[in-house]
Amino acid sequence: MRRIAVIAAVVWILSFSHANAAEKKFTKPADRDKCPVCGMFVAKYPDWIAEVVFKDGSYAVFDGPKDLLKFILDLKSYAPGKGQMEIDAVFVNDYYAVRPIDGLKAFYVLGSDVFGPMGRELVPFEKEADAREFLKDHRGRKILRFDEISSDVLKPLDL
Repeated sequence: MRRIAVIAAVVWILSFSHANAAEKKFTKPADRDKCPVCGMFVAKYPDWIAEVVFKDGSYAVFDGPKDLLKFILDLKSYAPGKGQMEIDAVFVNDYYAVRPIDGLKAFYVLGSDVFGPMGRELVPFEKEADAREFLKDHRGRKILRFDEISSDVLKPLDL
């Protein structure tokens, strides 16, 4: 339950930001940027890049939405000194459009036959219709919104 409260708090905090993610800047990862969760070099996987941008201008990049969500759910472990209030934007790549979208507004397909760089992955879409089509075409289990994703949802993706 605590994990759900953390995600809900992030959504609530970011909903009061003066600009939405489309107005914020996605930072293209450098070749040396590593995922703080798994240690993979992120630039090698441009189709799956996800990002958290902090209000101080710093950012963290990930090799997929699964690791981004692990990071946000356990920010204290992965980014000591950073708090939920310091998150300014969350980006994920739309699977079909292959471009950054607002991760808080995305539709995530769970349990499909499409794998990311670290195996099973949440597959993000900007449009619900695209997520529904993908769910049907790739045997997905369900579509989730950002605030519905908890550590209990993520754990089976690593099995």
